[in-house]
Amino acid sequence: MGTDQSGGSARADVGGSDKDPGLKTVVTASAAGTAFEWYDFFIFGSLAAVIARHFYADVGEATAYILALLTFGVGFVVRPLGALVFGWFGDRTGRKTTFLVTISLMGVATVLIGVLPDYDTIGMAAPILLVLLRILQGFALGGEYGGAAIYVAEHAPDRKRGFLTGWIQTTAAMGLIMALVVIIVTRLIVGSEAFDEWGWRIPFLLSLPLLAISLWIRLKLNESPAYRRMEAEAGDNDRRAPYREAFGTWRNGRFVLIALVGVMFAQGAVWYCGYFYTRFFMERVIKLDVATVDLLVLAVTACSAFLYVFFGWLSDKVGRKPVMLFGMVLALAAYFPGFQALVQAANPALAEAQVRAPVTVIADPATCAVQFDPVGKAAFASSCDLAKQVLSNAGVTYENRAAPAGSLAVVQVGGVAVQSAEGAGLDAAALAQTRTAVDGRIRTALASAGYPERADPERANLPLVFLILMIFMVAATAVYGPQAAALVELFPTRVRYTAMSLPYNIGTGWVGGLLPAASFALVAASGNIYFGLWYSVAFTAIALVVALIWLPETRGRDLNTIGT
Repeated sequence: MGTDQSGGSARADVGGSDKDPGLKTVVTASAAGTAFEWYDFFIFGSLAAVIARHFYADVGEATAYILALLTFGVGFVVRPLGALVFGWFGDRTGRKTTFLVTISLMGVATVLIGVLPDYDTIGMAAPILLVLLRILQGFALGGEYGGAAIYVAEHAPDRKRGFLTGWIQTTAAMGLIMALVVIIVTRLIVGSEAFDEWGWRIPFLLSLPLLAISLWIRLKLNESPAYRRMEAEAGDNDRRAPYREAFGTWRNGRFVLIALVGVMFAQGAVWYCGYFYTRFFMERVIKLDVATVDLLVLAVTACSAFLYVFFGWLSDKVGRKPVMLFGMVLALAAYFPGFQALVQAANPALAEAQVRAPVTVIADPATCAVQFDPVGKAAFASSCDLAKQVLSNAGVTYENRAAPAGSLAVVQVGGVAVQSAEGAGLDAAALAQTRTAVDGRIRTALASAGYPERADPERANLPLVFLILMIFMVAATAVYGPQAAALVELFPTRVRYTAMSLPYNIGTGWVGGLLPAASFALVAASGNIYFGLWYSVAFTAIALVVALIWLPETRGRDLNTIGT
């Protein structure tokens, strides 16, 4: 077998067309389509607060937001199913056809969200239909990433595979940038009030022309050389069984486990903490203006986009493993100091108030429920629950102290004690009135102690906030940049789509997709605004240990000889 000019093994046009697209066309078409799918997926996450108000009415602010985050997360939960279904088709029928189907499903589901009636119009049918469409989106995305990454990798020279697949990795940032730009521009054109009322639908509806363009580009592509070569060599006697070969044999199965725990646990924790939990934290805890948060996220996403390609290129030089390990270590070092620094930089009045007037909830532990209701049915009506709801919504850290059984909860704000009220057993109107009264008393005490209702833009050090966020972006891109090449190189062509897609979508879908809701729930349960970070710390630490010990270095492997 010959070599190409880049030092990689030659890619023969086995069974191919005389008009096979060039490498630039392959990368551009694959990246453009994948960026569109990420755009579709990220619109929802960026508009979670608005969607909560339209589709989860009458369950309370905190619960509505959690339900919106869970609806965002459910799209991730079903991604492994999409990976299994489309991975099988991708290994059996080819890469190109499969990702044409996935992009079509994603586009249709996104457009339908844009025309879906809300809760005020059709009641409970609205959130049910919303969840179903999110499931369809997640199902489609489960098959998209693996197909695009493999398609580019199977065209790329061995020594440039990290660099070229890095362009697929950066599509996540490109999709998020597209989503944020469309949201910001739409809000500026129609106004914030109109945007919250109906303008939020426009970014979803814009998916229709983007879908048409993406399909037109991808229809120009042919099947990958590695897949065509495998088909030609296998002939009519091929008996491929992707599930059995990928998961039922130890040769491939052990690498599926290593890829999941040693790579994807970290990617789910580090990437989604950096891109989504920081956004939640700035908006819901630090209380920065939403428009400011959008601009900050847009700025760090745009400035970090090239880092995916850089770290992919670097992994071609020094190896996939050391680059990804660097990202994991940096994230672990930055989690707690970084988020504490965010509070100091973005809302110094909040940081000062926490030191000057710490808050304590003194209540009978038996009356305190976990402030998390995934179905929106819990009343949270005890005196303890009412008090903690106010503090959670205000983004205030508090300690818990046990009180005698049967006593009413008291919130201690510095030296001021504020008594809560018992709402259990009250009818809806009386409970609402009681909740309002408790909210007013506690917020008055917080304001008197210097706790700000919103971050003061005059005191916010936004350049420092940007630099802190960039630290998380460096960690995320170091983990994610070389990842496509590393995963592709672990598995043989026969089962590459199936074996790679499943761990990828479990890591991003379950570990990453559920991170915002799970972290928020941990904060609400503990009373500590930093406690949710333990979710990311745990998964990143596990991945670091597994990758360090068991993940092999795969840089430069010939994809046509793996597993043969």
